Amino acid sequence: MDSEREQLYLDILVQPIRVCSEYRPKLGHGRGVGMSLSDFQTLYRADPFYTWFGLDHPLMSAAHKAAGGMTSIYRQIGIGCERLFRQVLQDELGLAPDECAWSYTTKGARRKVRTLSLDGRIPLEAVRDEAKRSRISDWMCQVAEDLKVNHSIIRALRGVVFEVRQGYKSKDSKRQNADIANAATAYSQAYLPCALILSTQIDDISSRYRAERWAILTGRLGDATCRDSTYCFLREVIGYDLAGFLERHATALQQEVARILEALLRAE
Repeated sequence: MDSEREQLYLDILVQPIRVCSEYRPKLGHGRGVGMSLSDFQTLYRADPFYTWFGLDHPLMSAAHKAAGGMTSIYRQIGIGCERLFRQVLQDELGLAPDECAWSYTTKGARRKVRTLSLDGRIPLEAVRDEAKRSRISDWMCQVAEDLKVNHSIIRALRGVVFEVRQGYKSKDSKRQNADIANAATAYSQAYLPCALILSTQIDDISSRYRAERWAILTGRLGDATCRDSTYCFLREVIGYDLAGFLERHATALQQEVARILEALLRAE
């Protein structure tokens, strides 16, 4: 593979993660840069109750920093994966950035207009390579059949929209309801909604999503197929071996995360 492309992809993944090393807990104090150890101890030592319990200890500050930073690491890995997925679609399918994007507007409380979006899109008419367009169309129809989508809807489908995540174990009903609304809107615009998950970390919410006609791909390897595996789909349908890329750069990714964890766990 082109070394420049490899480096570009690695940078896309790593750059969002690096911001985590600068994470500092805010502890309910605004939107600033967060609290240093000195700020933390000043705040807690001014509170008699917290002082009695010794909560001003440097390790308590480190624990707050680590807890928030861990959440940030997962979030930033997810952001990197979203960006990399869109770049792969552009490089493999010849799509422009705006062709990879999908959003819609809806009216919320007090009739305020909101813009909602998913993380990627493949509009079939924009895929110039006939063989790739045919592969994607065949895959889309097979997956829709698996989901028992009405045949008239399948025939009208003109592409796929993707929600890209590193993993999904959320019990947030608001988030789930938003995803279900996204699926309904996607079908209304003739797109198959697909949750593309890079890991195998997904819980029992998958059954609810499939009931709402979401296609779900996870980070399975081995005996997986293109209809249930993110990596098989990207390799066999899109034409890019993402698992191979991640395997080649696993050491660099592991070192980056280890460096960030060490920074988060330091009591300073």
